[in-house]
Amino acid sequence: MGASRKHERRSRRAPQRGAGAPAGLDAVFGVHAVRALLQRGETPQELWVQVGDAGSRLAELVEQARAGGCRVKRQPRDMLDELARESAHQGIVAFAAPLAFESEASLWFKLEAWPHEAPPLLLVLDGVTDVHNFGACLRSADAAGAHGVVVPKDRAAPLSATVRKVACGAADSVPVYQVVNLARALARLKAFGVWVIGTAGEAEAMLFEADLSGPMALVMGAEGKGMRRLTREACDGLVKLPMAGSVPSLNVSVATGICLFEAVRQRGAERS
Repeated sequence: MGASRKHERRSRRAPQRGAGAPAGLDAVFGVHAVRALLQRGETPQELWVQVGDAGSRLAELVEQARAGGCRVKRQPRDMLDELARESAHQGIVAFAAPLAFESEASLWFKLEAWPHEAPPLLLVLDGVTDVHNFGACLRSADAAGAHGVVVPKDRAAPLSATVRKVACGAADSVPVYQVVNLARALARLKAFGVWVIGTAGEAEAMLFEADLSGPMALVMGAEGKGMRRLTREACDGLVKLPMAGSVPSLNVSVATGICLFEAVRQRGAERS
């Protein structure tokens, strides 16, 4: 009887995962992610702010969200901890409409009227279906200043709440274009003057030997299988990373970060 009462008291204290969270919305955790959401012009429907010191520290973000018509609720830390689990919420959680892919037509429109002085830098993911890897790749793309990420309609991870969590705001700031046929889309990228470089362990050229300074699309394949045959054949060239240890390859999100920042280095961009 004593053990049952103790279990009952423990169950009453611990909030259920997602208890009280608005249904049908994605949870966006942390200061950077919430700020990216607001800077994008999207006002979350509801904002949870940790009671206590976090309230004054986050006052600017709270007022910005409230000005847009967002409901703001003060919540105890254990409620935010239970909702975020392994993520760092930093005292703030926003609830926003689920993300959606940008259309293929939008990609071609932007390339036709390229607004940037810098040449386009795109990341192409072929067969990356793991949401954690996808989110990490988006985070690297944002950090490297990539202008967009291209994924196929099939064999691709969804833009889920987990992706949004892992990406730490990058899923809200980097456009993700979904294309019907990846090989055909790569061919069209070439018609826009974009050089398509794929990564493959059997490539002869090293990444650091390739010229990544111009209009560029870096193609990363799934771990294990790599790029599909038609994707590989659509590339202008293949490169590989030097592997000095016993493992044959890196996690796709790690390899993505290395490749993107080699492009950043060659382009001479100053990063703070």
